[in-house]
Amino acid sequence: MAQLALSKVFKSYGELATVHGIDLDVASGEFIVLVGPSGCGKSTTLRMIAGLEDITDGEIRISGKRVNELEPSDRDIAMVFQNYALYPHLSVADNIAFGLKLRGTPRDEIRRRVAETAAILGLEPLLERKPRQLSGGQRQRVAMGRALIRKPSVFLFDEPLSNLDAKLRVQMRTEIKDLHARVPTTTVYVTHDQIEAMTLADRVVVMNKGRIEQVAPPQELYSAPTTKFVAGFIGSPGMNFLPGRIEAHEGSPAFRLSTGDLLPLAQKNEATLISHRDKPMLAGVRPEHFRQCAGGLAPVTISMVEPLGMETLVHFKLAGEASVARLPPSNTLRPGTQLPLQVQSEHIHLIDPETERVVG
Repeated sequence: MAQLALSKVFKSYGELATVHGIDLDVASGEFIVLVGPSGCGKSTTLRMIAGLEDITDGEIRISGKRVNELEPSDRDIAMVFQNYALYPHLSVADNIAFGLKLRGTPRDEIRRRVAETAAILGLEPLLERKPRQLSGGQRQRVAMGRALIRKPSVFLFDEPLSNLDAKLRVQMRTEIKDLHARVPTTTVYVTHDQIEAMTLADRVVVMNKGRIEQVAPPQELYSAPTTKFVAGFIGSPGMNFLPGRIEAHEGSPAFRLSTGDLLPLAQKNEATLISHRDKPMLAGVRPEHFRQCAGGLAPVTISMVEPLGMETLVHFKLAGEASVARLPPSNTLRPGTQLPLQVQSEHIHLIDPETERVVG
């Protein structure tokens, strides 16, 4: 296992800057996931760690050693790609052992380590098969085995599950998490799937436009986002953003929506409320923090209903914004009907629309 440190790392292609001076420290044995939309710089960052992309500026260290100038083969890393990259003419055993053979590892040592790796990944019955005889999940396990057998200091995963169907992705997430529990190698994992990020990571790194927006454990990222981007990106559906202003109402702070509805803010920091009073603001409300009951907001008109078994997603317009509530299962909610809602005010996130920072 190894510590990994990125310091002021930049990447540019001529005039085009794609990674803007990111700093990141990964502890020994930690499982870090880089997540963000397409083009955010997450895969470029991973490839710079691997040595597959040159660093324009900054420094990368593995176990305290600067690796900027080292070839990928000299960095003591192993990478698992999206497309498996298996040799079709070799058996599973030979695919797993390929890297060791190139290094001239003794034959008995190769056999022992192939058997050990196959046992960890449940590949023993498949060792004589060719890749064409395997399912997508089995091929990905072979690719993981080829990385695992080298016993590297750092594992790098570049969207390894994106070619699998939904059910198999869930199964493989479980297998990857179990593998890390048994072989706790320092891991950096890239995905565009925020559910994958939240379920796998010790900490999640949310990237946007080549910058790190927030680094935090999954639950903290969900319940205490620091920017509008993180609040909207993490969660499915994402957070609702309702325009309005902070004001005093009957001696207590409240958030007045553009519809005139009032949301109490009694649990918020008083200094924050005072400093942002009467300025245009956004109230961030997660879908599950709406309740179906009268006495709160003026009734909204349902535009769409998504019954999902355990819950129902209800879509509507509120304060001029397309919004969604996560409610208990229901057979009575219909498009075009009126729905009374309350907001759990203790869960409101106040966002300054100018800076897009969460202020309370």
